[in-house]
Amino acid sequence: MNLTQKETELLKDLQSQEKLCMEKYRKYADSACDNCLKGLFSSLCSNEEAHYQTVSRILSGEEVSVNQSPTAVSQKLECTPSSCDAKAKENDGYLCKDALAMEKHVSALYNTSVFEFSSPVLRDTLANIQKEEQNHGEQLYQYLAANNMYA
Repeated sequence: MNLTQKETELLKDLQSQEKLCMEKYRKYADSACDNCLKGLFSSLCSNEEAHYQTVSRILSGEEVSVNQSPTAVSQKLECTPSSCDAKAKENDGYLCKDALAMEKHVSALYNTSVFEFSSPVLRDTLANIQKEEQNHGEQLYQYLAANNMYA
């Protein structure tokens, strides 16, 4: 499969963003106080790694379809309110809000890419990943809302 220069550049940007997401989620899982949030960050890191692998496969010339790419399972977050002290809870809220801003950015980048690709198969694959990024944002929002951190 031949990619245009623009498609290649968009994929490189997506790959870079996915790598950054993985790195942040690993660090955030280590830094979070609340065990539920640690688990959420670890799960999101795994999902971002699957996205990174899919983008890498496309960059290497594969026309990866939606059913060939690993999909993230969207889960409803089932956490009790955090029992961490106020300072740790504030830090957890910061990490969550930063992650939510990151997900908004990555989702927007996928949105742009969907419109720029000529292959219907790749557009569908990128749209599927974008939907998963939106689900990540929803999970982060659910945590923030459950802990009265969303303003």
